[in-house]
Amino acid sequence: MNNLIFGLRPVIEAIEAGRQIEKIYVKKNAEGVLLGELREMALAQHIHIQEVPVEKLDRLTRPRGNDRGNRNQNPNHQGVVAQISAIVYADIDEILAAIPENTPGLVVVFDGVTDVRNFGGIARTAECAGAHGLIVPMKNAAPVNADALKASAGALNIIPVSRVGSIRNTLKLLQAEGFQVVAANEKASSSLYDVDFTSPTAIVMGSEETGISKEVLKLCNAQVSIPLRGKIESLNVAAAAAVILYEAVRQRS
Repeated sequence: MNNLIFGLRPVIEAIEAGRQIEKIYVKKNAEGVLLGELREMALAQHIHIQEVPVEKLDRLTRPRGNDRGNRNQNPNHQGVVAQISAIVYADIDEILAAIPENTPGLVVVFDGVTDVRNFGGIARTAECAGAHGLIVPMKNAAPVNADALKASAGALNIIPVSRVGSIRNTLKLLQAEGFQVVAANEKASSSLYDVDFTSPTAIVMGSEETGISKEVLKLCNAQVSIPLRGKIESLNVAAAAAVILYEAVRQRS
């Protein structure tokens, strides 16, 4: 429970103190003045609130070794539990400002990647490939927790990660800064080998199940697929990201 804060007042105080919070779980259909205040603060800080059954909150706050114990032994969560971020997020402007002069920027944008192991694997590859940052949405994203850190082999402690409220607005910002946006899409007719990765590039990776959303695809400058020679129709998203990132590395070497 070291990465959890529970109770309305403690969570509000954590936000006011500047603690970086990954997600807030709120009891479904809960209401109240303080809860309304918490929702407003979370919205302003781009913190995702997820409504869940009270049983989930009970499980989250139940002491270890008490999985089958009496519910009354749970800490008083008051219908609110916050998960503290395992990393300190960076602002997108900070990532862009830190890119060395005369070096084409390289960032990875996540659109619907919710699996922690895939997220951590991509983070590890991106750091090894010299990418300058990762961009994740506030909603519909893998949590940056201890499991993600482990899957990244510590890369998430090194490569900057920016959490944004709108992927579409962020892509427009990157394009205004001179980035081309390249979407990984297994249905694309163009090969990744047809793209010039020597210019500033944002690589967009989507969900394993549904891919990149249509709204995001419309903003991309290019959609590319990875040539496959076997019988399986697609690569795992982490493997696909590795192939694309290292094509960028090859071209830039």
